[in-house]
Amino acid sequence: MATKKTDGVDQQLVRDLAGILNDTNLTEIEVELGDLKVRVSRQTQAVHAVAAPVMAAPAAVNSTPVAVAAPAVVDISKNAVPSPMVGTAYLAPSPDAKPFIEVGSVVKEGQTLLIIEAMKTMNQIPAPRSGTVTAILIEDAQPVEYGMPLVVVE
Repeated sequence: MATKKTDGVDQQLVRDLAGILNDTNLTEIEVELGDLKVRVSRQTQAVHAVAAPVMAAPAAVNSTPVAVAAPAVVDISKNAVPSPMVGTAYLAPSPDAKPFIEVGSVVKEGQTLLIIEAMKTMNQIPAPRSGTVTAILIEDAQPVEYGMPLVVVE
C-alpha cells in the first residue's frame, strides 16, 4: 500500500498513530523513525465534578422520596494541578511512608504533592501555589496521563 507524503511527513503514519490514540484512550503518542520524530496528541477537556442530590428509596410509611445530602461540588478545572507527564503517580515516598498530602493539608508553593514515576525515574510534583488541598483526584500507584488533573489546591 502506498502512503501519501506531504512535506516529508507520512500522512498514513499520522493516521495510524491517531487510530492508536483512539483505541487505547491515550492522549499522546510519539514515534521516532531515524531523523523523523512524530508526536500525535489530542486535547483533553477538564473534568468537572458536579454533585446532584441523591434520592433515597421511599420510606415504608411515607411514599415521598427523601433527599440525602449531596457531597460538596469541587470545580477542578480552575485549581487542579495537572500531570506534567505520563507515568505512575504515588502519594507517598514509599509504600510504608505517610502520604505527602491529605485533603485539608495546607501546602506552600514548591512543596511536593506527590511523585510520578516515569521511565524508572521518580519525579517530584510541586505545588504550583500555596493553598489548601481540597481534593485528591487519583489513587496511589495509579497510571496518569499528561494533563490529567491530579490534585486541587485552592
